[in-house]
Amino acid sequence: MIVDAWSQHPTARHIRHPMFESLRRWTRTDRLANGSADDWPVAVTLAAMDQAAVDRSLISAWVGPRATLISNDEVASFVAEAPDRLSGVGSVDISRPREAVREVRRCIRDLGFRGIRVLPWLWEIPPTHPRFYPVFSECCELGVPFCTQVGHTGPLMPSEPGRPIPYIDQVALDFPELSIVCGHIGYPWASEMIAVATKHPNVYIDTSAYTVERYPPELVVYLKGHGRNKVMFGSNWPMISPRKALSALDSLNLDSETHDAFLGGTAADVFALTD
Repeated sequence: MIVDAWSQHPTARHIRHPMFESLRRWTRTDRLANGSADDWPVAVTLAAMDQAAVDRSLISAWVGPRATLISNDEVASFVAEAPDRLSGVGSVDISRPREAVREVRRCIRDLGFRGIRVLPWLWEIPPTHPRFYPVFSECCELGVPFCTQVGHTGPLMPSEPGRPIPYIDQVALDFPELSIVCGHIGYPWASEMIAVATKHPNVYIDTSAYTVERYPPELVVYLKGHGRNKVMFGSNWPMISPRKALSALDSLNLDSETHDAFLGGTAADVFALTD
């Protein structure tokens, strides 16, 4: 099974948001570059999955301090169109901690989502800020992973909140039972990210926003060695298609156990996709 651990089925307001202009300059996907004025049918995302033989994508909501670009209810409606192919990841407004906790509960208990994602750079605060801690605690109570971004930002926003050390390291120390899935590898702090994932049993790395050719060498060494069950595939669709993200996978020469864990086994375990 191939699982895409970080994906979005975008709304038009998500695709067209000005903060993604820097990404539109880099992409060669016509639909993204043109900033379609219309919401995409779910069939577009399913077709992109099919091109890379992706069995299931974890599609995320986008909630930030200025706008909700993809709401939790929209994600739930997308999942309802293809429940055997899509699973939801919720997001919450951390400026209202009690409401955020209630929304986390709704996402997991009522909408059936598999995790919660909040992007520190979007809020311009690190994940050690007190506003995050009620969300971490509730994720622990519900037994679901917290997903976030590490490394520099593609959008023109500050990158400092994406440092694995000290931020992810401290969160993992404070919440040792919390599974933390760190997307976007962590470059230019990939070595820090690997150190944190090695140190903490419940910290994972996903490769979203990177094609295989751009994986840092130290990540490849980690994946093929003691990190074989700590790294999972992600595309960051629609910014990168799953097919493009995986096009050079054979060049890594992964053994069968590592190959299967990376493409889907680890994500299936962390996000409880087999229950």
